[in-house]
Amino acid sequence: MIRIALKRLPHGEGLPLPAYASSDAAGMDVVAAESLTLAPGQRHAVATGFAIAIPPGYEIQVRPRSGLALRHGVTCANTPGTIDADYRGEVKIILANIGERPFEVVRGERIAQLVPAPVLRADFDVVEELDATPRGAGGFGSTGR
Repeated sequence: MIRIALKRLPHGEGLPLPAYASSDAAGMDVVAAESLTLAPGQRHAVATGFAIAIPPGYEIQVRPRSGLALRHGVTCANTPGTIDADYRGEVKIILANIGERPFEVVRGERIAQLVPAPVLRADFDVVEELDATPRGAGGFGSTGR
């Protein structure tokens, strides 16, 4: 369990904070702080009405809600999106309508999930050759044949 400081912004007053919908849910549901219509093919960074301070060594992953994706073709354009520990601006959710009909985003309705996750840092070692594996350089779809 990590603690995350949350600052409610004026346009987020009265909205529920991100919360788990069940005891074993991986993601916290987050709601829209604005109402708008997403036309088919349109994207919009939807306001949530809050900013957060994530502890160093963690990120928050932004993921779509499966029900919105299945029923309406509404998903997150950058998924999973990452909110970095040093970001202090308003959390916005990039929603995309890949469906065939306009979709009404309604203030206070759940639009995405937030999943806290640890982050590992890496350094690269430049080498002349990489070790061999059975897969080798086989790429996209190469293991499914």
